[in-house]
Amino acid sequence: MSTTKPNILLIYTGGTIGMVKDFKTGVLRAFNFKNILKRIPELNLLDCNIDTVSFKEPIDSSNMNPEYWVQIAELIEKHYHDNDGFVVLHGSDTMSYTASALSFMLENLAKPVVFTGSQLPIGDLRTDAKENLITSIQVASLQHRKKPVIKEVCLYFEYKLYRANRTTKINAEHFEAFASLNYPDLAESGVHLKVNNEYLFKPNVNKKLVVHKNLDKNIALVKLFPGISEAVLQSVFNTPNLKGVILETYGAGNCTTEAWFINILKNAIKKGIHIINVTQCSGGSVIMGHYETSNQLKKIGVISGKDITTEAAVSKLMYLVGQNISHNAFKISYEIALRGEIT
Repeated sequence: MSTTKPNILLIYTGGTIGMVKDFKTGVLRAFNFKNILKRIPELNLLDCNIDTVSFKEPIDSSNMNPEYWVQIAELIEKHYHDNDGFVVLHGSDTMSYTASALSFMLENLAKPVVFTGSQLPIGDLRTDAKENLITSIQVASLQHRKKPVIKEVCLYFEYKLYRANRTTKINAEHFEAFASLNYPDLAESGVHLKVNNEYLFKPNVNKKLVVHKNLDKNIALVKLFPGISEAVLQSVFNTPNLKGVILETYGAGNCTTEAWFINILKNAIKKGIHIINVTQCSGGSVIMGHYETSNQLKKIGVISGKDITTEAAVSKLMYLVGQNISHNAFKISYEIALRGEIT
């Protein structure tokens, strides 16, 4: 760790933030992030040392998958002891999925990992990329008594810092693209950078970083809707080697009480398939048993996702299935906050 200025590593995975526009043709192209200090000279004003590393072939975030999540985690693991903080540049479409996954993969994280991106390319006249990048680096370099202030995976976008595994992309057009509807902002950037210390994650900093790389993709996500058929649901649960299913239910965790529906879930649980109940609502929590329409789910052993986001639910399911733990241990682990992902 640096004894003078903090060392910050920028990790470029791809996305709009790394694009510049050819003003003659209007075509977007990637620029070399090694030259970022020349492209954004304002970064030289920050009180930190900045280094960069990039995917060999940067990707559109729509192509993001768990194999790339492992690549990001390995880059952080490789450079962990030489840097005080990390900024991951990522396309906004799947950023909440990736950032949530990294929060579970990086156990005992004691340094900031800040995800950011932009809605417009860095070379665009009205771009949001510069502010997002500059403030993300500033957040990652915040220290108190030469120790990082932030010790978790977070996401910075449009003047707000969020806990990563609490975020959802809510808008494809506005600069304010993300929201954290069930947890307060960690910081807000205005004339001053205001950090809400009471909401920061407090890890055990005396434990060594553990990087989990075994993620199981044999899961499914089912959004319930009025009229969903038995055949469609059964086909999902008949998927070979299926390990877990996330059900996006109505309101506070409610669903149809028709016998065929409950029987499909009951039989799947008997086969050892984990079923997680999360709400379709943007904000709020699953409260199983609160209404009669969720009481049967509780009785047959469906796991409550409480107020977890769908993005965090997916990555937490992949992570826990990859841990190869008993069904009871799985249920206990899923229903408690491992990285501050549920209240």
